[in-house]
Amino acid sequence: MTDAPTRPVATTRAADFKAAFRVHPAGIALITATTDSGPVGLTASSVASVALDPPALSFSVTRATGSAGALLSADTFVVHLLADRHLDLAQAFAHSGAPRFTAEQGWSRLDTGEPLLDDVPAALRCRALHIVPVGSSSLVAAEVLEVRLGPPAPPLVYHDRRYHRLGQG
Repeated sequence: MTDAPTRPVATTRAADFKAAFRVHPAGIALITATTDSGPVGLTASSVASVALDPPALSFSVTRATGSAGALLSADTFVVHLLADRHLDLAQAFAHSGAPRFTAEQGWSRLDTGEPLLDDVPAALRCRALHIVPVGSSSLVAAEVLEVRLGPPAPPLVYHDRRYHRLGQG
């Protein structure tokens, strides 16, 4: 038997969980919607494809307040898969109070009203099918209603608590 220091299991597991995902790179997306009080958006690293027929994706948000809460209450939203050139946007939408939806950022609107970033490699207009509370987060399973493909570009990824640009090749 070993005399290893003991920590509460939940604390150890949570810390180890965070450390495990710190070394797992993830693509970056902006998720946007229109609400009665205007456009909302947030940066997400949890977007994943779920099904092809019908097309569906998932993502999670850490709380149901602020931008996340507004987004969860919207009828539809757009998941923008970001390119490396969108680093500044990813950072702006990850922090409250940063400038969002400015003309300089390149936003327009879909005919259905959602904010659209025109120069992303892909933008997927979605409708939530299920929102499942999981601990302090909400897991969203969404039907993809429309796909808009843009110019191909190297992706922006999140790894070890930092954004990274992946070069060509």
